[in-house]
Amino acid sequence: MDDLELALALADEADAISMARFQSNDLMVETKPDMTPVSDADRAVERSLRDMLARHRPSDAVHGEEYGSVEGSRQWIIDPIDGTKGFVRGVPVWATLIGLREGDEITTGVVSAPALGRRWWARVDTGAYCSSPGRQAPRGPLSVSAVGEVADASFAFSDAIGWDRSALDRLLGTTWRQRGHGDFWSHVMVAEGVVDIAAEPALKVHDVAALVPIVAAAGGEMSTFTGAELPWNDPTAEFSLLTTNRRLHNSVLDLLGT
Repeated sequence: MDDLELALALADEADAISMARFQSNDLMVETKPDMTPVSDADRAVERSLRDMLARHRPSDAVHGEEYGSVEGSRQWIIDPIDGTKGFVRGVPVWATLIGLREGDEITTGVVSAPALGRRWWARVDTGAYCSSPGRQAPRGPLSVSAVGEVADASFAFSDAIGWDRSALDRLLGTTWRQRGHGDFWSHVMVAEGVVDIAAEPALKVHDVAALVPIVAAAGGEMSTFTGAELPWNDPTAEFSLLTTNRRLHNSVLDLLGT
C-alpha cells in the first residue's frame, strides 16, 4: 500500500482502539510532568500504530507524543489523541493525528475524529478530502473560503491559556464571529472553508504535522505568529500556529503584533 493508504489504515486502527475506551468507566488517566493528562487509550493507540509502522515501513522513523522520537529522513509523526482533556471528560472533540515528513516537507496527513464521525486527509499532490456522516463518498477536494476582510471572518481557537491577551483581544474584537472549537478542529475547518482563521499560541510538532498537508492542499496558509515557517527539526519545541484562508494571513499577522 502507498503512504496515504497506510496512513488511513493506521487511522482505522486508532479509531477502533480509542472508541473502545471513550467514555469507559475504567479509563485510566495520569498527569504527565508537563501537567497535561494522558490516558491508557493514548498509550494503547500509539503503541499499536508504532507496531503497524514497524511491520509496513520498518526503515521509517517515528515520532509520537507519548513514546518519543527517532529521527530519519522519512518520519511518521503521531498524536494518538489530540484533545485528551476533552476525551477523558467524554467530550467528542478529539482526534488521532498522523503525518508523514519526507525531508523538510510534511507530505501526508490524516486527522481522524471517530466520535464526531469525521475524517480529513490529504497528500500534497492529490487535494484534501473529508468524510462525514451520511455521505457515501468523500467530500472534496476541499477549498478554503474566499473571505477577504478580517471584519467578515470567523475566528476559531481553543481557549485563552498561553495567549498574549492584548493580541487575543484584538482578534476577538476585530473578527465577525469567534468560537472556541478547539484543537485540531479549528484548523481543519479552515481547510473546509467554514472557518477563516484559526490560531493557537503553544503547540508541538505532533499537534500540527497532520494538519499541514490538509490545509495546504485546500489553499490555506500556516505559519507561526511571527510569520515564520513551522519548525520540524525539534520535536520538543513549542511554537505558535496561525492558520488562515491565505487571503487574511498578513492582516492577521498585523493584529497579532508582528
